[in-house]
Amino acid sequence: MPHWPRIFDAHLHIIDNRFPLVTNHGYLPDTFTCDDYIDRMNTYNLAGGAVVSGSFQPGDQAFLIAALQRLGPSFIGVAQISETISDERILELNHAGVRGVRFNLKRGGSEGIQHLSRFARRIHDLVGWHVELYSDSRKLDSLYDVLITLPSVSIDHLGLSSEGFPTLCRLAEKGVRVKASGFGRVDFNVRNALVELFAVNPGALMFGTDLPSTRASRPYRDSDFLLVEDALGADNAEKVFYRNAASFYRLENAG
Repeated sequence: MPHWPRIFDAHLHIIDNRFPLVTNHGYLPDTFTCDDYIDRMNTYNLAGGAVVSGSFQPGDQAFLIAALQRLGPSFIGVAQISETISDERILELNHAGVRGVRFNLKRGGSEGIQHLSRFARRIHDLVGWHVELYSDSRKLDSLYDVLITLPSVSIDHLGLSSEGFPTLCRLAEKGVRVKASGFGRVDFNVRNALVELFAVNPGALMFGTDLPSTRASRPYRDSDFLLVEDALGADNAEKVFYRNAASFYRLENAG
């Protein structure tokens, strides 16, 4: 393998069957532990990552805390929690390394979208967290006016759909972050999408492996990483691989 640029993996899942898993739409994932992830990424110049709660991992997020303890302080968590959670518990999760809350509009298993605006402001005011949306971009048009008023937002997997891509670009232009992840999930040319989104806002894109790529039509492969540098050039790709996420997730010494 060649020497690859530094990467903050902005989207990965840890599936640890020591903790409860809940069937989602008839689906339960295979185990993918912290050690499995470390082994898969051992040739990368890995500087950290964001462990994202899946639709099959609702509840108290004990699995997420355990994963962050195992992976270390350069990793952060994105939790699925109820808007009824206490401030005290939010502060505990923040201390454990959680930095965001996921709204899973695609699969469910998360808090409902009706709580998005109030919850987003509450968590940002309390601990500076962002909200993350897993949603087909065709549904983002109806949320556009709300999303551009929120303090900190990211969208998963390039928005998934070509039909909603213009709305995604409009959101990126307004400062919404977009995860360059899940290339095996989208229905459009990824290279073209990366170039267009970077042109709209060079600070918007954040690369993620999406490992272990649960339910994707094809899993992550190393060529997805190489595609980003090929499409954007080395200097621009370095922002997407590391700097944009380091800024968004408030990592120390994010140079």
